[in-house]
Amino acid sequence: MVLEALGDNLKKTLKKIAGALFVNERLIDELVKDIQRALLQADVEVHLVFDLTKRIKERALQDKPPASISQREYIVTIVYEELVRFFGQERKGIEIGKKKPFVIMLVGLYGNGKTTTIGKLAHYFSKRGSKVATIGFDVHRPAAPTQLKMVSDQAHVDSFVDLKEKNAVKIWKNAATKLKSYDVVLVDTAGRDALSKDLIKEIEEVASLIKADERLLVISADIGQAAKTQADQFHKSCGVTGVIVTKLDGTARGGGSLGACAATGAPIKFIGVGEKLDDLEVFNPEGFVGRLLGMGDLEALLEKAQEAVSSNDAEAMTKRLMSGEFNFLDLHEQLQAMRKMGPLTKVMEMIPGFGGMQIPKEMLDVQDEKLDSWKVILQSMTKKELEHPDLLDRDRIERIAKGSGTTTKDVRDLLKQYTQTKKLMKMMKGQNPEKLMKKFGGFKRR
Repeated sequence: MVLEALGDNLKKTLKKIAGALFVNERLIDELVKDIQRALLQADVEVHLVFDLTKRIKERALQDKPPASISQREYIVTIVYEELVRFFGQERKGIEIGKKKPFVIMLVGLYGNGKTTTIGKLAHYFSKRGSKVATIGFDVHRPAAPTQLKMVSDQAHVDSFVDLKEKNAVKIWKNAATKLKSYDVVLVDTAGRDALSKDLIKEIEEVASLIKADERLLVISADIGQAAKTQADQFHKSCGVTGVIVTKLDGTARGGGSLGACAATGAPIKFIGVGEKLDDLEVFNPEGFVGRLLGMGDLEALLEKAQEAVSSNDAEAMTKRLMSGEFNFLDLHEQLQAMRKMGPLTKVMEMIPGFGGMQIPKEMLDVQDEKLDSWKVILQSMTKKELEHPDLLDRDRIERIAKGSGTTTKDVRDLLKQYTQTKKLMKMMKGQNPEKLMKKFGGFKRR
């Protein structure tokens, strides 16, 4: 889960506001201190924290809420809006122009995940219908060409690497004619252990040669506030057009790196949230903050659903999810689709209202073999049992277990999963995302 500790702390803070009988200056002071504590623990730079919380306090004390919402709801809205502003405000990503090929150059120091990110970007653009190629300019690190070819193969895109050539200019010129047939070309440049004049000079020479349409700096979230120095220097020296922050799934310092990058003026365009090819997201501050605060991110949920299944099936699945009405067949279809969308914990935090709930871990921690086992169990049921799970008594469970080659415990586990999910779905029945967000703590988009 992205920045799990920061999100948990912020949710607790907003729940305190939502549960308060009266809103006064003392309560707002407590809110501000809690937010400061949460952000400082996430390694956000102290001056940035104080500037942010100063704006929150001023607005909370001075602004009058619209007539349609309460003061408590409005304070939650203020926190949301200021955090969105803090993390960059606008959704970025990359729009590929008509120029062919559209060249994207990635720069960064060793160990920040540059080559791995190229594989993710290749996968990202390929899924959207672009013909993608990668090319390796890291002629210093012996394993670099092999690693680039490996991630390119995983993403099912062509790669242009030369194990013998040590001149990046020659590598580009040798491949230039062939690259014209691609929509997107991703360039892997050399890195260094530290930002040096030699590195800057080499990157500038490469940038001048290939005239990249986007120059992206890859920074690891685990460096925290130090991201500001890197982003600033690369931004000034190499003219980077954006930043990709990696490893946001496994560090408590991600808040520091995100805040630092946003403060430099170099926009964060993507974030890496895991090891798999699909674990790359367009950075959308609204959705990101929504997930941090337990308010969900329906835009990201629908995007992942559409990538996992056809657009018609995705729309139907989302409608069923929000309806609260489903049976065994719906349950299995949803779990299969969610598995394609990523870990269920990440999917659930995108659903408005679910991010702030204590969902049973066993419900979300569904492994592939369990899903496969459940599929066999479902195939051993009658049509009537599939449509009416409540019919499953001891005799039916024993018959299904025997017919599917599983145990009665396996069947009961599936029944337990169904019961838990049905209970959660009932909470969503007849509701819309705005009402679910208000249930959490009064959030309302304006």
